[in-house]
Amino acid sequence: MPAHDRSRAYARLVLRITDARTGEPVDAAPARRGLTRVQAHTHGLDPTNLRVLLVADLLVRALELGGTPVWALLTGGRQQAELRAAGAALGVRPFEDGGDAGTGLGEAQVLHVVGEGGAAPDGVRVAVAPVRWEAAGSPDDVDPAALRLALLAQPRDTPLRIGTAALDDAGDTLAHWRRAVAAWARRPSRPIPDRVRADLRTAWEDDLDAAGVLRVLHAVETAPDVADGARFETYAYADRLLGLDLTRDLGSPA
Repeated sequence: MPAHDRSRAYARLVLRITDARTGEPVDAAPARRGLTRVQAHTHGLDPTNLRVLLVADLLVRALELGGTPVWALLTGGRQQAELRAAGAALGVRPFEDGGDAGTGLGEAQVLHVVGEGGAAPDGVRVAVAPVRWEAAGSPDDVDPAALRLALLAQPRDTPLRIGTAALDDAGDTLAHWRRAVAAWARRPSRPIPDRVRADLRTAWEDDLDAAGVLRVLHAVETAPDVADGARFETYAYADRLLGLDLTRDLGSPA
């Protein structure tokens, strides 16, 4: 993206999300930052429903980073307690029971996060493509942080196949990044470069592109003109959205 286009996108600081009902992008937050309801609709416990819940968590984080108050709800008829537990292991923050929502709290915007082709009440519909599990064992048997990264590695509207190799790669990337972040934290602090901050915000404000945020982190890691202290600040800032606990190893022996 040209620098002037990046600057315009960053200046708006408005999360745009594709409404699956129309295929058109809409503002995820109301103009006056009124209360926004994010409601995840699930139908049991499997990798696809876990991805739906994770996308809802990502949406909540992105809205809150932009200063929008959020009411997060989970609606599901089966295995809701098990799904909540699996989500908590992945770092998904608590969602209230959607069955108790009633007529709502007068929210200015309603965003329904659903599986591909899923139905939801009136409001913006955020569709999540299915996950095909090809790894040995079940999702309960793998490192939750590695699974979270693997689920974030592709755009949410892209069907995802998760096998052992993808999980191993995600685990290796996490371990490498956590060691790097801990090392960078020992260097003098530097602000995030404006162009890097713009690239991060442009990615997640453009249809919640977590995969784009990950690409920015990969680029920053080896960018010759970014100081180590700025790399640390960049990764810590991006992790407020990604929820990968990238600063976990701070203070560990070198």
